[in-house]
Amino acid sequence: MQPLKGKVAVVAGATRGAGRAIAVSLGEAGATVYCTGRSIRGSRSDLNRPETIEETAERVTAAGGIGIAVQVDHTIESQVRSLFEQVGREQDGRIDVLVNDIWGSEKLIDWEKPFWEHSLANGMLAQDRAVRTHMYNSYYAAPLMIARISGLIIEVTDGTDYRYRGNLYYSLAKISAIHLAAAAAVDLKPYDVTALAVTPGFLRSEEMLEYYGVTEQNWRDAVTGEKPHAEHFSESETPYLLGKGIVALAADPNVADKSGQTLASWDLSVEYGYTDIDGRSPHWGNYAKKIGFL
Repeated sequence: MQPLKGKVAVVAGATRGAGRAIAVSLGEAGATVYCTGRSIRGSRSDLNRPETIEETAERVTAAGGIGIAVQVDHTIESQVRSLFEQVGREQDGRIDVLVNDIWGSEKLIDWEKPFWEHSLANGMLAQDRAVRTHMYNSYYAAPLMIARISGLIIEVTDGTDYRYRGNLYYSLAKISAIHLAAAAAVDLKPYDVTALAVTPGFLRSEEMLEYYGVTEQNWRDAVTGEKPHAEHFSESETPYLLGKGIVALAADPNVADKSGQTLASWDLSVEYGYTDIDGRSPHWGNYAKKIGFL
C-alpha cells in the first residue's frame, strides 16, 4: 500500500541521517519528494561528507516514490524562494508536506565551553543554519498550503521539552524548532494547515556509526566500547524509526489534532504500531527515564 500516492513533499536537509530516511520513507509510501541540501556529486558542503542529495533522490525512487534532487543552501533566501517556486510550478501549486530537518552545525558546537567562551560566530551560525533556514522554508511553503486549505509542516528537533541540552547554542537551536512548530500551528489553524515537531532518540546516523567505528550490520559491537555514551547505544534507533512515524502522521486524517505538539519517534511507533527496520522497538523515552536522562 502507498498511502501517500499523489502527495508532494519537500524534505529540507535530505542529504543524510534522519532527513534521508524521512525522504525515502515518504517515497516508499508513494510520495513525490523534493530532496534538498548542499551536497551534490562533485561538490561537497563544508561538512565534507560523501552523501549527496542525488543519492537520496535515487533511493526515494527505488523505494517506490518519485525523488527529485534540488541543490539548495537554505541560508540563502533567494534559493529557498526559487525552490518553492519550482515546486509550485511543477506540481500545480501543490505541496502536502514540508519537513524542516536542516542542521549542518556538527562542527560548530564546542561541548566543552560555556557560551561566553564559545566562538560567538560559530554559535550564531548554528542559529542561521538550524533556525533561520526553517523559517525561510515555512514562509515560502505556507502560502501554497493555505491556498489549498491543507498541509503539514514538520520541524525535526532533539528532545521534546525546553530543558538545557548541554550547550547554550545547541539548546537554543533545538528548542527554537519546538517553538516554531507551536507558534506556526496557531497562525495556520484557520487554514487547516498543521504544524508540529518531532524528535528521534539516540540516532544511528552515518556519522554516529562512523564515530563508534561500526556499521549498521555490527552496530551492537559499539555498546561495549570506550567511546562516550557507548553503553547507551544499546537503545539506539535507525533514522527510519522517525521516517516511518512521519509517514504515519502524513497519512493520518486526524493529524490536525496533534498540531503544535512535539512528538517522539518512540511514542509514534507505539501509537501507530510499527517497528524499526531492523525489527526492534527501541523506546528512548523509557530508557532515558530509567537512567536519569529525563
